[in-house]
Amino acid sequence: MAVMTSSNSIIKLFIERLGRDYPEYKFKPGSQDYWSPGTFTVTYDKKQTVAQIQQGVLHELSHALLGHTDYQSDFELLKMESEAWEKTIKMSQRYHVKIDNDHVQNCLDTYRDWLHRRSTCPKCGMHVLQKDSGTYRCFNCKTKWHVTSERFVRPYRKTR
Repeated sequence: MAVMTSSNSIIKLFIERLGRDYPEYKFKPGSQDYWSPGTFTVTYDKKQTVAQIQQGVLHELSHALLGHTDYQSDFELLKMESEAWEKTIKMSQRYHVKIDNDHVQNCLDTYRDWLHRRSTCPKCGMHVLQKDSGTYRCFNCKTKWHVTSERFVRPYRKTR
């Protein structure tokens, strides 16, 4: 029980410090890490380890600080994720949070894999660029397919 209390104290102090440093944002526990530009809220998965929570909160805060509110294409989303991780790594020094490069690459691989699957033509297997936010069109066989733009349908790799 002492370990749980200690972990909770570390997270509480970390979140309080971020709240003082960035009073324009709210930080709240939830079931998944994400940044909500509509409410200026960073939500973090409270069931993770201290290190995972710290990394996740800094990453989602990075999205906020970079002004990431929306994206028009899958590739743009991947670019935003990469930019947010770069900022997270820089911010981590200030907060004495260790960012594991394997974790960063694993997170980015989630998006790369997601983009790879969505951009693969279901008919001929060619990889193509997105036509608009919800449509791909194969330049090889002319097949057109639609993809969802829902935020939380992306696969997430969880490591525990």
